[in-house]
Amino acid sequence: MEKRRFALIGTGNRGTTMWGKDLLAGWREHVDLTAIVEKNSLRGERARNMIGSNAPLYENIDSMLNEQKPDLVIVCTPDHTHDDIVVRALESGIDVITEKPMTTSVEKIRRILDAEKRTGRRVDVSFNYRYAPTAAKIKELLNAGEIGRVTSVDFHWYLNTKHGADYFRRWHAYTENSGSLFVHKATHHFDLLNWYLDSDPDAVTSFADLQNYGRKGLFRGPRCKLCPHAHECDYYLDLEADPFLDSLYEDPLKIDGYFRDGCVFREDIDIPDTMVVSLRYRNNVHVSYSLNTFQPIEGHHLAFNGTKGRIELRQYEAQPWEEPKEDTILLIRNFPNGKEAVERIVVPHFTGGHYGGDDRMRNMIFKPDTEDRLAQRAGTRAGAMSVLCGIAALESSRTGKVVNIADLMPELADDGSPNSLRASR
Repeated sequence: MEKRRFALIGTGNRGTTMWGKDLLAGWREHVDLTAIVEKNSLRGERARNMIGSNAPLYENIDSMLNEQKPDLVIVCTPDHTHDDIVVRALESGIDVITEKPMTTSVEKIRRILDAEKRTGRRVDVSFNYRYAPTAAKIKELLNAGEIGRVTSVDFHWYLNTKHGADYFRRWHAYTENSGSLFVHKATHHFDLLNWYLDSDPDAVTSFADLQNYGRKGLFRGPRCKLCPHAHECDYYLDLEADPFLDSLYEDPLKIDGYFRDGCVFREDIDIPDTMVVSLRYRNNVHVSYSLNTFQPIEGHHLAFNGTKGRIELRQYEAQPWEEPKEDTILLIRNFPNGKEAVERIVVPHFTGGHYGGDDRMRNMIFKPDTEDRLAQRAGTRAGAMSVLCGIAALESSRTGKVVNIADLMPELADDGSPNSLRASR
């Protein structure tokens, strides 16, 4: 079997682990890491050691493409840089896997879609939540019509004070880099909705505010390591206590000035930390969604309301009490007709990121002939639609207006798929 020769672009946490060390550990018979691109040479060297590779290091993508000519590039750089790298790779005749979000603006979406169409190459967007066993089971239930026609969805995501705060320490805290958490984080959730409902979003309205981080803080410092308020700050991060992060970021900051423990109360932070969204889909499903970033729990609540019943899930990813290592989906029927009125479907947690979702996604992409019976493999159209939801939500929160997806990208809304995201490209 011929291996796919891939280049890793960007060596932060996700690149070094998910698409570096872990990919080689589990899929070495299918892939060969031929190059690592990282503009910070010291971070690149340290990441290469963590990955356990002797692949050559490059500081820019052009030199790497000219010398290595890989079959595939995997993009793990900050969100706003994705489009340049994706387009450059496609125009060099190379397929791409990009971390989500695919990109951050309408113009950047157009660039990627146009390049993919012109070159005939493929872009995969790493929507790993689609592959989580619980998400897959819910999709099966919906496809089987267990609750009839879906009419509305309640979807609420909670980030705890460890995970949520981390976005405000890093480059994500600025809209120009991440598109806000409406794009960077919620792209996961909007894509799940689009995939679950097998339809395109039509109209979006939103409220959002900065209620805890940024200028809302009572004090602030230059960074956690140098902060005079470290002893009284609930969000203090001791970088030295995490050898992985310390190695990747502390010494390398001498090269690019980027520190990993930025103050979560920086006054120039311009993204909201509390968000609520209403979405209407083309198949007339109404959705209530929220994202909260400073909770004592981590996880989400999801419920589908249908003409014949309801599917409900409360998933805990982290909480200050002991929970079973499994999820329980409630299938509640309006008209049992000989079936159980309430069916409890237990889905065990599997090892690996996202309860096994990361492994299943890598199997789908790299193992030949893996069946995609649930249309989990996602491409540029899915990537675009999830980003457009986030862009629309941010715009609505700032203007107070309902934003129509078709007004943002008429050409994507009218591409012959009025109610379907089945085609992942």
